[in-house]
Amino acid sequence: MSENSKTILLVEDNPDDEELTIRALKRNHIRNEIVVARDGVEALDYLFGMGSYTERDISVKPSVILLDLKLPRVDGIEVLRRLREDERTKLLPVVILTTSNEERDMLDSYSLGCNSYIRKPVDFLQFSEAIRQLGMYWLLINEPPPV
Repeated sequence: MSENSKTILLVEDNPDDEELTIRALKRNHIRNEIVVARDGVEALDYLFGMGSYTERDISVKPSVILLDLKLPRVDGIEVLRRLREDERTKLLPVVILTTSNEERDMLDSYSLGCNSYIRKPVDFLQFSEAIRQLGMYWLLINEPPPV
């Protein structure tokens, strides 16, 4: 699988944060396909081929999921819980990308098996650098588990 065929699933309900994340990825020459889910239900539908994604080939998995915690309908903690409970998705890399600085959120995220927890920096240059490092690691350096 080439670098450009690795998909990023961005689960983000805030349009400004979505735009900022996509801009930071592009600015850092990360040209991978970015699929955006704007709430937890849409993310789960995408990953499990339900709802408007019933035609999607669910054997094609994202290389990394960037998951916000504060989401409408189903929050990020519950999305993570459902991913880790299902054999098809339990090994997918999940990076929590959130503004939350609540210790409980961090503990819950790691307890449920997130791979990384990143607090969104407010400054765009810091955020851009965090996204660059995240992209380099998860899309180029990290060796995913065998299928």
